[in-house]
Amino acid sequence: MLDAFIIEEIKRREQNREERERPALEIPLPVPEDRPRRRTSDDDDERPQRGVIVIDL
Repeated sequence: MLDAFIIEEIKRREQNREERERPALEIPLPVPEDRPRRRTSDDDDERPQRGVIVIDL
């Protein structure tokens, strides 16, 4: 019969091995831009027009 310490050590090693062998997928994180983009006149054309509409009832 094995000592309790040896049995626990075997269980711990098996569990560690299973965790290492488990498939994992690393999701790439978006890289933040160093500085904000400068606005150009073309940016104004791409953005939808916004405004306020007043409806008088």
